[in-house]
Amino acid sequence: MLRSEQKELEDKEKVENRDMSAYKRVQQGKISDIITSQLEDMIIHGVLVPGERLMSERDLAREMEVSRPSLRDALQKLENKGLIETRQGGRTFVRNFLGPSLTDPLAELLERSPNTAQDFLELRTTLDGIAAYYAALRATEVDRELLTLCFETMEEAYNEKDPSEEADIDADFHMAIAEAAHNVVLLHILRSLFLILRTNVFSNRMNLYTRPSSREILLKQHKAIYEAIMTCDPEKARNAAAGHLQYVKETMMEIGQEETRTEVSQRRLERYRERRKLVKK
Repeated sequence: MLRSEQKELEDKEKVENRDMSAYKRVQQGKISDIITSQLEDMIIHGVLVPGERLMSERDLAREMEVSRPSLRDALQKLENKGLIETRQGGRTFVRNFLGPSLTDPLAELLERSPNTAQDFLELRTTLDGIAAYYAALRATEVDRELLTLCFETMEEAYNEKDPSEEADIDADFHMAIAEAAHNVVLLHILRSLFLILRTNVFSNRMNLYTRPSSREILLKQHKAIYEAIMTCDPEKARNAAAGHLQYVKETMMEIGQEETRTEVSQRRLERYRERRKLVKK
């Protein structure tokens, strides 16, 4: 028997005996193909997220209990498919599939468009409503545990009056809902949108949380979404999510109008000061 064949048989024997939580048991077949399939499945279902760095080759081989040559072959296949990429220093990352198409030069153009922020929130109103609906129907006990953790963290940030933390947890909470919907297409689309949301391309989310009148309202709205999902009421969850995004849309529009008025007032003030200087001369 060739040494490579013997090594592959040893890999198969090892994986038959392993007990892992995140990775599935590798069944019979060419080891590299099975590893590739398993990692693809983890990417599709959002276990491995775009931009996430994979373990080192040595650690990942140990975790999956396979040989490094088999793993290396699997990673090469994933890279050829455009699912992962190797960056400077030999580090391997899950590629950001949708994000680049909505960021960089295109994002800069969208940011300068006056109606883009409203369009963004309009789309989110629909998609977040769908996600909340299916989360109420499909959320597992583990999903509910994550949602509870996110909401409790949100309450803590609210009580500590930490708007920066509130804004971050806001995105985490909605992402957890998208994951609980168990629709992989919806998940990846929303993950792309939340990547944009976190970078404040269209609007500064902090503006919402620095308004005292908004913080309490936002917490109550998130609680309504959370409770509807936890009680498995899909229609109530969808309506709560839609109502929340409508409020955000209207509030961001008000903030934009206030900023415009402030900018105009500031220019008037500066112009008046300039005229007074001329009069004194």
